[in-house]
Amino acid sequence: MLPFACCFVFAAIPVEPSAPILDNEQVRVVRALEKPHVKGAFHEHKPNRVMIYLQPGTQTFEYKDGRKPETFNWKAGQVVWSPAGGLHSPEVTSNEGFNIVEVELKTKGGKAADVKRDPPKVDPKHYTVEFENDQVRVMRVKVGAHEKVAMHDHGLNRISVFLTDADVKSTSADGKVETAHHKAGEAAWSAGAFSHAEENQSDKGYEVVLVEIKG
Repeated sequence: MLPFACCFVFAAIPVEPSAPILDNEQVRVVRALEKPHVKGAFHEHKPNRVMIYLQPGTQTFEYKDGRKPETFNWKAGQVVWSPAGGLHSPEVTSNEGFNIVEVELKTKGGKAADVKRDPPKVDPKHYTVEFENDQVRVMRVKVGAHEKVAMHDHGLNRISVFLTDADVKSTSADGKVETAHHKAGEAAWSAGAFSHAEENQSDKGYEVVLVEIKG
């Protein structure tokens, strides 16, 4: 049997123009297009953000506060916490553009969800925590071809960002079955508490970044 990680091949997510994805009381989500060799004007971001990079790329940042320029080599699927900061000017120095799904946080934060079947505890093979703070918990979900995910609980509003195509069958705690198809690069909002088991309906693995919103 192949190692679990070998089940995952990133779908070819197209590089698309910037676009708003959703805007509600808790978050504003946009897909930002970073064009190559275009130096951005100095600007700042006042809300804290979760950044999900859909394609790889190299980017240099200059700062107004006297800090030395920094260069970052982003990987496809990389997730980064970006706190509110001062004026900066970015430039993509690699030759291809890339998209970022940016989750801007409007809430000040709160407590983690109080659930009995926390996904990374009941099924650590498929759910792992990328990072957690007082505003979010970010998890990476990897499910191999035709694998099943144990029954688990979601207690917070959340955003799912699909890094691959996904065909998923979901069975709720009361036995209701639903199926859904998601495309690589798609972002979906889910509100309220929910309990379910999942099953991958595809011959390929899928990968999702799940951002839980506290507060």
